[in-house]
Parts: sequence; C-alpha cells; structure tokens
Amino acid sequence: MATYRAFEVTGTRHFRLVDRELVDPAPNQVRVRVEYCGICHTDVLAAEGLRMDPERPVVPGHEIVGVIDAVGPGVGTWRIGERVGVGFLAGHCWECDPCRRGDFVNCRDQAQTGTTTDGGYAEVVYARASGLVRIPDDVPAAEAAPLLCAGLTTFSGLQQIGSRPGALVAVQGIGGLGHLALQYARSLGYQVVAIARGREKEPLARQLGAHHYIDSTEQNAAEALQDLGGASAIIATAASGASMSPLVAGLAPRGRLIVLGAAADPIQVNTGELLFGTRTIQGHLTGTPIDNEDNLSFSAAHGIRPRIEVFPLSEAPKAYEHMLSGGARFRAVLEAGV
Repeated sequence: MATYRAFEVTGTRHFRLVDRELVDPAPNQVRVRVEYCGICHTDVLAAEGLRMDPERPVVPGHEIVGVIDAVGPGVGTWRIGERVGVGFLAGHCWECDPCRRGDFVNCRDQAQTGTTTDGGYAEVVYARASGLVRIPDDVPAAEAAPLLCAGLTTFSGLQQIGSRPGALVAVQGIGGLGHLALQYARSLGYQVVAIARGREKEPLARQLGAHHYIDSTEQNAAEALQDLGGASAIIATAASGASMSPLVAGLAPRGRLIVLGAAADPIQVNTGELLFGTRTIQGHLTGTPIDNEDNLSFSAAHGIRPRIEVFPLSEAPKAYEHMLSGGARFRAVLEAGV
C-alpha cells in the first residue's frame, strides 16, 4: 500500500505526523504532490481548536504549490505534470446562488483548505479542480506559496479601492501581509504610506516601496495622514481592531478602510467620521483562482517577492510556532520533499 506523510492536528496544537494511504482522486478532483506550503496566520483556525469539530483530525495549510500526479473523473482541462497552486478557498461548486451570479468567493458550498478540508502540511493534497491556480514558470515555487494567500489577499484588496494613480494609499502593519501590500501599492502607482510601530521599521518600509512612514508610537496616525492630504484608502493588515479604529479619521472624503487582518477585538468608530466624508469600512477575504493567476502574473512582471524562511516538512510544528510568535520574517514556508 502506497502512503504519504502528513501532519494532522486535533484540539489545540496537538500535531501528529501520520502515514496516509495514497488513493485516487474523487470525481472533479486532482491529486497534487506538494512541493511547498506556506504557513499563514489563518492556520490558527485548525491548530488552535477554533473549528466546528476540533477533535476531528485535519491537515492545516492553504498556501500550496505542487505538481498534479493524478486526475479524477470529470476533470477536463488539467493535466498530469502541471504545476498548480491551491489557496484558502478550496474550489467553488458552480451551482449555488452566489456561484450562479459569478460571486465565487462567497460560494455556499466551498470548503476552506486546511480548515474544513485537508491542506498542505503534507506530501500530497487532494483538491477540487475549480480551486486550482496555474503557477507561471518564472515564479519560484517557494515564493509562489505565500503569494497564493497573503499576496492574493493584499493585491485583490487593493483592487477594491478604485483610486486614481498617484492617490495616497496607506498600509497599516509591516508583516506577512503588509510587506507585500507595500510592494503592490507602489507597483500600482500610488503614493504609499507605511504605518507601523517604531522607527526601526522605517528603512525596510521604504525599501519595500513606501514614500512616507508614520511611527504610530510617536505620531497620531490619522492626523499625520490628514497632513499628507488624507488617505484615499488604508489597507489594514495588523490583526488588531484597536489599532485600526483610529485610522478612519485619516481617510480622505470617500476614502475606504479595507480590513484584511482578522482581529479578535472589534473596530470602534465615531459615526460622524463615516457620515461626514462618506467614508467606508470594508472587509475583504481573498480572490478567485483566476484572480490568483492575475496576481502571480503581476507579481512576476513587477518583481514582487515575499520574504520567506523555509523549514522542512518534518519541522511543521516548529515552523507554525515560529509564525505564531511573530518571529517569522515575513512568511514561513514548508518544503514537503525534506
């Protein structure tokens, strides 16, 4: 019986390396030999017991790059040997009302890779064909992995703002999401402001594309943004509602606060800050597989690269703890072949 290695998790951070039977893919699925899998903060949903049934074993990981080695019945356009990616959304159903209206991100019958269905902390993953992303040859596999989630989320979030070239766009937080958001915003032609805690982060922020830097420990960030003319948009990546809340006052008229960071605490806002200026707070999850292909093509064309630390699959629990501690600079990635 052929097997493959995978890290299952149950309860709270109970990781276990297991051998699983290698089986044929189900209808409309493919089997992928994993090369790399990024470790994302959203993996806490699996690893910290935040699922509906935390005692059911699941394999975390949703920033997966690998090669198709088998296709199931009903798969028409994907071939054995193709390099593909699998992101957080595990493939839309095509049949629910949101899908019928083209809103594939909000498909009602879509599993979440690494949370409600097995993900990429493994040598093999099974994926719906509708969730696959083609990986360009000029994007290294290890760097492509974080772009499938952190990259897509920030890139597609910036697509929501509808701002003119040269508009002032701020990025709050310089971490796994923020370090990519700065690069995307600069490449899209915006005047980019980085907002972070401490002056020591300024050189890196400017290297990544920021024209301006606001140290939120020394300045009132909203006032500093208004001194620059007001932000057309703020991309909020730090997982803290308390740090996002004061930023609304820094928006220009009709400005948008795009919330990407999932925080445990609420965002609190003065209604007057929304009404006077017609400002908006908008949540943004991710994009579709074809959006992800656009993201990868844009990243390759503009030299946008994640900063990564690579760990062998055998050290998946250690790599997860490293991410959770905030010590990763800036994305931890597992290499499945070692």
